[in-house]
Amino acid sequence: MTHPRRSEPPTAGPTAGGATSLRALARSRHTRLLGWVLALNAGLMAAEIIGGLAFGSLALLADGAHMVSDVTGLAIALIAQKLMARRVSARHSYGLQRADVLAAQANATVLLGTAVWVIVEAIRRIGAPPTIEAGGTLVIATLGLVANAVSVVVLVRSRDESLNMRAAFVHMSADAAGSVGVIAAGVAAIGSVYWVDPAVSLLLGVGILCTGGRLLADSTHILMEGTPRSVDLEEVASAIKALDGVETVHHLHAWHLASDTIALSAHIVAYGHLSLDGAQAIADRTRTMLEDRFGITHATLELENRPCG
Repeated sequence: MTHPRRSEPPTAGPTAGGATSLRALARSRHTRLLGWVLALNAGLMAAEIIGGLAFGSLALLADGAHMVSDVTGLAIALIAQKLMARRVSARHSYGLQRADVLAAQANATVLLGTAVWVIVEAIRRIGAPPTIEAGGTLVIATLGLVANAVSVVVLVRSRDESLNMRAAFVHMSADAAGSVGVIAAGVAAIGSVYWVDPAVSLLLGVGILCTGGRLLADSTHILMEGTPRSVDLEEVASAIKALDGVETVHHLHAWHLASDTIALSAHIVAYGHLSLDGAQAIADRTRTMLEDRFGITHATLELENRPCG
């Protein structure tokens, strides 16, 4: 005799339970933070590109190009946050939970393209570095460092709450490091040492490449229904089997509904012949344990009195 128990798809609003309510509040906060950071970095991007062209600094242009990818990524992330806030519908029974993952993958693609351009251009110029105007480069790079530092401070507390926020934080941290590099190139230019500019650009390009590669790998892992990196399925299975009334567990799967939402499904074999109330009690204990211990807020469980074929 089988007693299936299936949980309902999560809603995007704050009425679907405590965990969902907290997640909705966090996503609303993320939207506000991304809006502020986007506005700040859009202004900085324009200043760096104009300054790089005016002062002949490839490092400044490289950092400005990186800023193009960041502003594009932040804009995509902001749109994704708004899409994730939409409620479920008959057509999208889970809502648009994966919007942030698609945004992260698009952002990664832009980053990789930017990195290739910067690296190729830096290699081309490193043998014959152009003359740059140190004063203007230093002024804009310093403004960039201040803006990047403010962005990092704004995002630091939310960096582990979703793939979008982690990507934004990593980008802003990389930009801060890039601004330091551009300042170094400007200081070197004061002494007519111009090779530092393309050298810094090359390092920036490699850094962008690594950042984009990691982001692409993480977003693809989620889209391919990979097991969340924070979840050890053997540990989860052991924890479920340790609960009262549970004999064994099989068909155990875990994946991301969104980058901040982990889902799980499992078949649980219980001792003896349980009533529906008994099966419900085991399912409730299992869900509570999964959320408290592993942060899994959406579990679909099927209770059985013998392993299925």
